[in-house]
Amino acid sequence: MSKMMKIGNILFWITTLAVALVSWRFFALGLEQAFNGMLAHIQERQLAFVLHVFAAPVALATGLFQFLPNLRSRRPNIHRWCGRLYGVAVVTAGVAGLVLALGSFDRPVAGAGFLILAVLWLGTTARAVQLAIKGRIREHQRWMIRSWALTLAAVTLRIYLPFFMGFGQMEYAEASNYVAWACWLPNLIVAEIYLRRFRRQEPEMIPAA
Repeated sequence: MSKMMKIGNILFWITTLAVALVSWRFFALGLEQAFNGMLAHIQERQLAFVLHVFAAPVALATGLFQFLPNLRSRRPNIHRWCGRLYGVAVVTAGVAGLVLALGSFDRPVAGAGFLILAVLWLGTTARAVQLAIKGRIREHQRWMIRSWALTLAAVTLRIYLPFFMGFGQMEYAEASNYVAWACWLPNLIVAEIYLRRFRRQEPEMIPAA
């Protein structure tokens, strides 16, 4: 691995873990102060909102470790338990995300984007788990890459959102119409290009989002 790739991987890990940790800021600040642009969800769908913002960072953090080849080969039990935790976190956050998306009556474009994201996230993860149980490991890895690309929507959303709110001078409600699609669709396209390019090889590396 080149020096630039190593630096890129380190930055990717730092960014992903930082997003996961920052998402839990509501423990210190409270929900309304931590997520002041989402008061409607907090007031009307608080349980779903709390489950989503708690479980999604768990999926983000544990997902990182699922793509470490040495962990898979030398510590398969740890790999499996991380996978189980990842799966539970995705189901929890994904179902909660469905509830939140269906409740976005005032923002149907954003709601549709987040709804499709939640459905695909749950579906790709369920398929990955099913294949792992059947012992079809290479196929499992391919579906995990798709699932992970969708998990990374949490990272790309936080990259795009300041752009729309800052440079585009939009409020969150308007910006969400764009980031609800931009946060996951390019990730999934990159994942599919990667899988098609290396379809005859066992995936070992996570694609850049």
